Amino acid sequence: MKKQSRNYSRRDFLRITRNFGITSTLMAMAAFAPGDNFSTLRLADAAALQEKKRSAKNTRVTLVYGLSVKWKDWEHIDPIGCLHFVRDLEDRTDGEIRVEIIDQNTICNQFDCIKRAQSGIIDIYCSTTQNAAESVPFFNILDFPYMFPGRASQQYFFYHPKSNKLLREPLIKQYGIRFLFTNCRLRELLMGMKWRKKPDITTIEELSGMTIRVTASKPGKLALELLNMKPIPIPWEETLGALKYGMVDGMEGYSSAVAAEFPEVISQVVNLRLFSANEHTGINERVFEKLTPDLQYAVMESAYQTQMATEVACFNTVGASLPMKQDTIFAKHGIRFVELPVKELEKAEKICSPLYNPKPWESWREKLNKLAGDIDIYQEIFNIAREIPADTLAQNIDPRRWWKYEK
Repeated sequence: MKKQSRNYSRRDFLRITRNFGITSTLMAMAAFAPGDNFSTLRLADAAALQEKKRSAKNTRVTLVYGLSVKWKDWEHIDPIGCLHFVRDLEDRTDGEIRVEIIDQNTICNQFDCIKRAQSGIIDIYCSTTQNAAESVPFFNILDFPYMFPGRASQQYFFYHPKSNKLLREPLIKQYGIRFLFTNCRLRELLMGMKWRKKPDITTIEELSGMTIRVTASKPGKLALELLNMKPIPIPWEETLGALKYGMVDGMEGYSSAVAAEFPEVISQVVNLRLFSANEHTGINERVFEKLTPDLQYAVMESAYQTQMATEVACFNTVGASLPMKQDTIFAKHGIRFVELPVKELEKAEKICSPLYNPKPWESWREKLNKLAGDIDIYQEIFNIAREIPADTLAQNIDPRRWWKYEK
């Protein structure tokens, strides 16, 4: 897949978005063919056409969508489905719903987008479940190590009708948030520049003692400690320098996010498959309930379509696969994608998972079971994730409209 060539500056981009809005500008960008060389003038003309087309519709509802992406990271919103969702929803309702994207510099970041949605400042938000867990601790139910054998089991769970009771209904009842869609990844170790010239990491023992920048996930931090690594919390804005200058060995995260932010300081991605990685989108439940039934259905149908679309973008845009596709972000920056041998993954699971090492997880399970409604939430999700063979490919999961099933 060829990347687009953009002959404009940040100042040019911001000027265009001021004139025509960020949403119409992003849609204009996405309309250019791969490999197309477009200038400031061409982008401005395309954004003007998009805005004219969208403004001609008979809008009944305008929804504000807060994203934690920067102007230069717009490619990132397709792997996580945000732009796909907006286009699909506006087309599906023939413009009766109009969605206005507001980016990170204006309205929210990874940690507080969900707070803004809960308070009604924005209507729709996007963030990782790990960062959202700072405000909504219930999201930690997804962070038990090796609860999901692979990405297929993640997709299977989010399409599963039982995900309503286990995930979606508690979020609505306790936090006023309706979970719409998510990408499905497993969190990896993304190694910094000090590992550029070193051999691929292929054993769990090699990870021992490594300093790893961690997210807000407290269960994720515990999993790394059990694997004898040294998790270090570092603010996101300082992470690039820490990876570049060797202050840390690497960071815990997933490919799509870092590929968009700073691929130039990543040397190899070790597919540890530690726990679930989900950059999800949700909507304020009060806002959703105010929509007419036909528009509510449209929102859910667009969420369903976007859930399917995020799977394709993982390989076509990022390059998190073996063999690696050419012209992906990883290929362009010389990032090696390392699959650990099965025996090493099994070794890691036996060291840190609740299944084999339950003692360190007792307090976490007790807390999350209460939030889930006094059910064993780990065991419930664990069982669903194993209703399909472990070697199932994510693209072979049969998508289901989860909201149509009886609760």
